Amino acid sequence: MTAETTTPKKDEAPAGKETFLNAFLRNLWASNSVTVTVLSIFLAVLIGAVLVVISDAAVLAKFGYFTARPGDAIEASWALISSAYADLLKGALGDPEAISAWLSGSGSWQDAFSPISETLTYAAPLVFTGLSVSLAFRGGLFNIGAQGQAVLGCIAAGVAGFSFGLPIVLNLIVALVAGALGGALWGFLPGLLKARTGAHEVITTIMLNYIAGLFLSWLVIQKGIQQPGRSDAISKAVAESAQLPSFGGVLRVHLGIVLAVLVTAGVAWLLNRSAFGFELRAVGSNAHAAKTAGISVAKTYTLLMAVAGGLAGLGGATQVLGTAYALTPSVAGNIGFDGLLVALLGRNRPWGTLLAAILFGALRAGGNRMQSFTGISLELVTVLQALIVIFIAAPALVKAIFQLRAARTTAKG
Repeated sequence: MTAETTTPKKDEAPAGKETFLNAFLRNLWASNSVTVTVLSIFLAVLIGAVLVVISDAAVLAKFGYFTARPGDAIEASWALISSAYADLLKGALGDPEAISAWLSGSGSWQDAFSPISETLTYAAPLVFTGLSVSLAFRGGLFNIGAQGQAVLGCIAAGVAGFSFGLPIVLNLIVALVAGALGGALWGFLPGLLKARTGAHEVITTIMLNYIAGLFLSWLVIQKGIQQPGRSDAISKAVAESAQLPSFGGVLRVHLGIVLAVLVTAGVAWLLNRSAFGFELRAVGSNAHAAKTAGISVAKTYTLLMAVAGGLAGLGGATQVLGTAYALTPSVAGNIGFDGLLVALLGRNRPWGTLLAAILFGALRAGGNRMQSFTGISLELVTVLQALIVIFIAAPALVKAIFQLRAARTTAKG
């Protein structure tokens, strides 16, 4: 038996020296992992550090004589980056000095827990809108309309909050249910159009986003809705009995974050334990096969979008009943669009979506302190969010950069 010697082809890389392109292609269809998520965040933070340095004129000036005194530029860059990210963490999780002062009895607990309170406050509505997008995606639908559904949730919850004058607890429950129903209605429409006419949900939900925003702008200046004595676009204030109670009275974090955790658990059960969850996963995997198996695809699409809309509506209700307390044209902010990013970062899994929403809330809360103390623009936080999502959406790129190998399965026997 003789060994044959083969010469590599011209376009083949030598053994042991895999090119970047080959690594990228090899990992193109590999499954995502927690490792890729962590590395994506790391890459975003790294690029963010470069942007922090570029945005500071004083530090850039030191790079003008880098070859003569490189230490000046390096020290200034490190000082700026470390202080910026330190303030980001302090604003998101808490200042160690404030926590130490509270533990020693010389400081207040409000100062110690205010940062984490802000993080959870920003995260609460994002959990609902993120779950809305992720649930629809598991059923094979791309719900771009979480923003419009959240706006309808704001409208329904806000109007219910100042109109009925019900007793405490009951008024809050009615307002939350109204918000969920408002969002469910706005989700039901594209679901029905998809089921009956085949209209693509991306197009219909985008159009409904515009309608919802314009309807809100018109509504808040109407008699009976607009706050008496005001000429600007703002509604009556939500009754105190319909407001989500806050923790500690002084902190902004409210019962909405507890509700978000409970709803996350409910969605996880719905997906994994219920008959409807099995049907939507089957339809999402292969609609034709599901139809052959006897599952009503049209019914599943319609019901799925209604449930997804209800979740986004709860996000809008949380926004108006937990922090805004009145309707304005911008009351919903961008919680629906941010929900798209949260769902992607959470890999369309309920608990992953919850953690992703908390991360986005932390970036927003920490960004406020970073802007105040370091002077770094708050838009940098948006850039960080976008970079994280870009790398999450391109796992092959991340794996190629860090030379991660896809897991291989071997058959036995």
